[in-house]
Amino acid sequence: MKKLGIKGRGWLKGFHVFFSCAWLGTALSMMLVMLLKSTLPNGDELYASMASIKLMDDFIIIPAALGSLITGLLICWLTNWGFTRFNWVVVKWVVTIALVLFGTFWLGPWLNGATAIADAERAMALKNSTYLHFRQMNLIFGSGQALILVILVFITALKPWGRRGGSD
Repeated sequence: MKKLGIKGRGWLKGFHVFFSCAWLGTALSMMLVMLLKSTLPNGDELYASMASIKLMDDFIIIPAALGSLITGLLICWLTNWGFTRFNWVVVKWVVTIALVLFGTFWLGPWLNGATAIADAERAMALKNSTYLHFRQMNLIFGSGQALILVILVFITALKPWGRRGGSD
């Protein structure tokens, strides 16, 4: 298959960096809002903070994660990096797919559940064990996911572990 030229690689890399930055920056922002604002005693403010976190998830995290995944796929496919030529690329693929799946099947449902409870119960949500559990899981695992995204940034910058023995 024909590979991209220098200009095409530059555009693709630029979009990949943009989506990755949006994913990481929004993940950090969500964790900060959740940490500081998801225990407000005023029910309307509690719901508003959870609803804003959900909006960030729905309209920035999900598109940015998918954009990062798709541009990463295109970079591997249309450039000489390949999918399995370098150990650090393989690690990024495995970790990125794991992050997307974990976000889809655990973090998203926990966030949606906490937001729905805050909407229905307002300040009483702070006494609801399910809300508290969902919030705690999002704080713990969302923070972990943000930390892993930071590590992926450094893996990209440092390109450790070298070339694999085989080829694509």
